Amino acid sequence: MEDNFHNSSDLPSFTLTGLPGLESSQHWMFLLLGALYAVSIVGNALILFIIKEEQSLHQPMYYFLSLLSVNDLGVSFSTLPTVLTTFCFHLRKINFDSCMAQMFFIHLFSFAESGILLAMSFDRYVAICNPLRYATVLTDARVVCMAISVIIRSFCMVFPLPFLLKRLTFCKANVLSHAYCLHPDLIRLPCGDITINNIFGLFIVISTFGLDSALILLSYVLILRSVLAIASREERLKTLNTCVSHICAVLMFYVPMVGVSMAARYGKHAPKYVHTLMSLIYLFVPPMLNPVIYSIKTKEIRRRICKILLGTKL
Repeated sequence: MEDNFHNSSDLPSFTLTGLPGLESSQHWMFLLLGALYAVSIVGNALILFIIKEEQSLHQPMYYFLSLLSVNDLGVSFSTLPTVLTTFCFHLRKINFDSCMAQMFFIHLFSFAESGILLAMSFDRYVAICNPLRYATVLTDARVVCMAISVIIRSFCMVFPLPFLLKRLTFCKANVLSHAYCLHPDLIRLPCGDITINNIFGLFIVISTFGLDSALILLSYVLILRSVLAIASREERLKTLNTCVSHICAVLMFYVPMVGVSMAARYGKHAPKYVHTLMSLIYLFVPPMLNPVIYSIKTKEIRRRICKILLGTKL
């Protein structure tokens, strides 16, 4: 087994894939993806700038939103190099170490986003179900601890993956299904026994996405029960309206993820570009739409954006 820990010169390279069957449309995809990257990067950077400058937004809910924006920027920058080189310059080769590094960061930010959404659901739960204790429960120190916990958990989950892959022997064509490196895609390429990799992969998915989604659902069950106890219909709607942005962010993150998983498991006979498009939606839509939704739904952010862009107040 020790021979499987190759020297760097023995490690395999991988071939990235654009959109199989749609090669003639690759330049249009480059323009589309370039626009999505621009919206994502500018939008999230703008959210961070506004929260930093606007004193009224210096509260736990927006600290978590800042963390979400930083994470979305991380997702965008993790995929940016290989996506643009694949679609623009048709450079499809990536060496083993670069692929492992990209896989590490993509999954790190993906797991972190799940944890951040869980922290935001806890924020909404405390704000609605126990508003009198909100300031004492969600102190600045506790918010920092929650953020650090999310980062540490994500790091611990992802850190073993490159080493578990490096011990295996790759003897196939090593053609990836996407323009970036993902663990589920890489794990189908080795020739050796991948039982440990599969078990660990299932463990980290259940202990992050599975656990987080269950706790988010529980928090909203409790929130809904608390809201239904409010006598006034207008007050109920006003209270639920404070959760709309977060609910949209949760749906945009988890629905594409489930779609990618279902397509990989049950859509084996579907055209390859379907799987590629699904994975692009999973990695591109949340970072792009999160700042848009929060800009629309948050009055302070919307007013500041109008002031920046138009020189007017809303």
